[in-house]
Amino acid sequence: MKPNDSAIRKRTQISNANRTMFIWIAVASALVGVSLVVGIFLLQTLVYNEKVLAEKFNTVSILDRNLKAAPELENQIRVLDTNTALSSIKANEDDQTLQVVLDALPSEPNSLALGSSLQNRLLTGIEGLTVESMQVEQVAGVETSGVVVDASANAEGAGEITFQVSVRGNEAAKRKVLENFERSIRTIVVTSVRIESANMIIQGKAFYEPAKVIELYEKAVPR
Repeated sequence: MKPNDSAIRKRTQISNANRTMFIWIAVASALVGVSLVVGIFLLQTLVYNEKVLAEKFNTVSILDRNLKAAPELENQIRVLDTNTALSSIKANEDDQTLQVVLDALPSEPNSLALGSSLQNRLLTGIEGLTVESMQVEQVAGVETSGVVVDASANAEGAGEITFQVSVRGNEAAKRKVLENFERSIRTIVVTSVRIESANMIIQGKAFYEPAKVIELYEKAVPR
């Protein structure tokens, strides 16, 4: 055998070995890459599933607390419905006792209804009293030109409606007006009282609280 043939054969074997090694390395690298991708995907899926389960457990916990609180709430409502103090101040005899609570803190900032209540209930039927003026401010951002929009979208917690009333009368009539404000079913706070000769100017505010909406909804859990 010639020396050149032996050298060619060795180079061929080395070349084949290098090619085989390259193929094995490429296959191994591909497998490692695929394994990493699959591993990362599985890890992300596991983390996402844990988030979903956590939200489900939170929902179940809230529902469970609500179910446990419901019987006690029903008992409290039944007790209020038999409350003689509330029953004695109902606006109408046919109303349920709980209607007094709703009248005391309405869910809508209806300034027109407040003005009507002031004029027809608190300032009427008082001997020797004359109503000089009455001004009830509309709630900015909630009432527009006397039209009530969604109050819950514009107020958090209890809202206020301010008013000013000017009346004329003797001392007994003025005292009766203040007593009527104190005994009002609706929650009213008198912020100032000013006496000017025979006139009495009262400034105050009434309250409302937007109704709470209870509903079930779907929540998308971000990945």
